[in-house]
Amino acid sequence: MIGKRLKCLLLSRKVIFTLLIITISILSFQVLAEDVHHGHAIKTPAKEPFVVSSDKPFETLMDEAMAIMHKDMEQASRNGDPDHDFVTMMIPHHQGAIDMAQALLMYGKNTELRKLAQQIITEQQYEIQLMQAWLKSYKSLK
Repeated sequence: MIGKRLKCLLLSRKVIFTLLIITISILSFQVLAEDVHHGHAIKTPAKEPFVVSSDKPFETLMDEAMAIMHKDMEQASRNGDPDHDFVTMMIPHHQGAIDMAQALLMYGKNTELRKLAQQIITEQQYEIQLMQAWLKSYKSLK
């Protein structure tokens, strides 16, 4: 009986966690769409979206994720304000970490690393939202 309850609890946690990730992803895209609509383009997600696919080997996925991240960091808008420039460069950096973690989830087998990758996705998405919100409030003060 305890085994069934534990399995049910673990399954419920996985479902809740998956729904949380989906919700965060949707909200991130809504924030991005709103910012672009108001003329405040934020460079996340990249113009060339990263797509995790089993059609590509792990090494290719990692190379693509890093190339997009580096390009977007280099193209981030900068104005000389360290706070602003930090945020505009860290958003694509965090997205790169999410993309790489997704590649690991596609191919990785180690349970601990898969958990770490899932944590990276959740934490980095949350931090991207914080930085986007900060950037939006910063731009409204200008």
